[in-house]
Amino acid sequence: MQWELTNDRPLYIQLTEQLKRLILSGEYHPGEPFPSVRELATSANVNPNTMQRALAELERDGLLITERTAGRRITSDHSMLEAMRNELALTYLQKVKCELSALGFEPENQLTFINESWNKY
Repeated sequence: MQWELTNDRPLYIQLTEQLKRLILSGEYHPGEPFPSVRELATSANVNPNTMQRALAELERDGLLITERTAGRRITSDHSMLEAMRNELALTYLQKVKCELSALGFEPENQLTFINESWNKY
């Protein structure tokens, strides 16, 4: 996995966001075992405590479930995963809408621009 970490925000937040995106995109499947803290920390080149904090956030969100002897796994709640994926997608759409407004696109022209540009990329 290619980690994109910067110095402008806490690392655990960036790790949480990136792992959440991977889970919601289907990179990790519902019910599937999740990699260990040490494995993920090594891959991201961060302290295991930082990665542990990120995973704790994912547990609080309900994306990860910890089983005492079996480690962590992805939730099997498909409806929750879909709702979270939709919520994240709406967040991205809000950012696009704000950016288009900042560039001077009138609200009624934004969707037209997106539709006309969609297949170019």
